Amino acid sequence: MPTLAAWLMVGLIALPGGGAQANEGAGVDETGFLGELSPNTLPANALPMEPRVQVLPDIPPSLRATLDAVTTAELPAESVWAARQWMNEMEPRLARYVSNAALRKEMLGRIYHESRLAGLAPEIVLAVIQVESAFRADAVSSAGAVGLMQIMPFWIRELGRPADELKDPWLNLRYGSTILAHYLAVERGDLTRALARYNGSLGKTWYPERVMAAWRSHWWIAR
Repeated sequence: MPTLAAWLMVGLIALPGGGAQANEGAGVDETGFLGELSPNTLPANALPMEPRVQVLPDIPPSLRATLDAVTTAELPAESVWAARQWMNEMEPRLARYVSNAALRKEMLGRIYHESRLAGLAPEIVLAVIQVESAFRADAVSSAGAVGLMQIMPFWIRELGRPADELKDPWLNLRYGSTILAHYLAVERGDLTRALARYNGSLGKTWYPERVMAAWRSHWWIAR
């Protein structure tokens, strides 16, 4: 399996396909590219939120390098037009959560940039943020998860980045997108299991179902 750092340095990538287990509900299509998800991949009913389990993940050394490497990475020039079109589509949808127009525009730009660098569909990242924090950068859960993507503080310690501030919304996006991409690689493209790992509830489907329901009802766009 290629290292996560190598994948994320490419920018726009397709993660390895296959991998989805029948009893989990497939989260990727035949090609494994998250931008081609169907709104019918998981049941419509989302189960209630459960407490996050603090389980220390297996952390590859490449994850540290990845967080540093993407700092200066830029989207290819040919993607700029697509990004603008996507932001125009998503801005009215985000208005229900973020009333400030300037902040809304910057947030969408950052979400698109970080998700694409990580090889994720930006709509899935939006759905994760909706479920995790309802787009509140100052959100802190009862388990101690912080920020837009509800990152557990142990990641700072384990990655050896003590100066990082998880309440910084853009750094939080980088952590969340990179971590989710890492779990997707671990699960060989199975989005259901990757999302469950992200939440700390591997073996259960309530969290992936909730994220996919949010994506399907609010963020899905036809491609």
